[in-house]
Amino acid sequence: MQLFYVPNFNIEEPYLTAEESHHAVKVLRLKVGAELHLTDGAGKLYTTEIAEIHSKKTRLFVNQVTTPQPPRNVYVHLVVAPPKNPDRLEWFVEKAIEIGVEEISFIACEHSEKKQLNMERTQRVAISAMKQSLKMYMPLLNPLMTFADFMHKPFAQNQKFIAYLPDKMPPLLASRVKPQQSYCLLIGPEGDFSYKEVNWAIANEFQPVSLGQSRLRTETAALIGVHTFNLLNGL
Repeated sequence: MQLFYVPNFNIEEPYLTAEESHHAVKVLRLKVGAELHLTDGAGKLYTTEIAEIHSKKTRLFVNQVTTPQPPRNVYVHLVVAPPKNPDRLEWFVEKAIEIGVEEISFIACEHSEKKQLNMERTQRVAISAMKQSLKMYMPLLNPLMTFADFMHKPFAQNQKFIAYLPDKMPPLLASRVKPQQSYCLLIGPEGDFSYKEVNWAIANEFQPVSLGQSRLRTETAALIGVHTFNLLNGL
């Protein structure tokens, strides 16, 4: 199934966005009458057919509306200091969404080398991963903020973790995860979190955890976190 994405899809005015219209008409060369599946990113799947072709605003006819996937009974929020190589960040975003994540935040830490982030490009990667993996819910991507700004935000997650490399290895993340909860995991930059940041997180009730004995790249550590939450919840 080829999946298209139209946020805030209006069933009364069923049109593809300019980007999705270009993909349908110019890339896939779909014709009038062709069946087309799309999601609004909020759980609904629309079975449609092309009523009128346009490279920027293809009009559709809606045949069926279903909600095939209820929201998951967990909430996974990964908070990541972006690696300096943008390709590695995009790889993480793509794979995390394929596996299953509800929210991704990006933070700039004291030891971060990357202080800027192309959110438009990152969002495109996320949308592509959502469509490719046939997910009906679009994860929330938050723009880059400082560690301090993040710490001043309210936390809705009831299990909060920070993964770092202290002198004495803390418990493994897998040993601390309780099933069917909402989770938040902090992953630091290549230079790791500073002592100040670690202490700040612990003061805000983040539990120190380890992801194993190997020293991991930022994006690898973040992906292991996503996988751990999904695996221990049978997802």
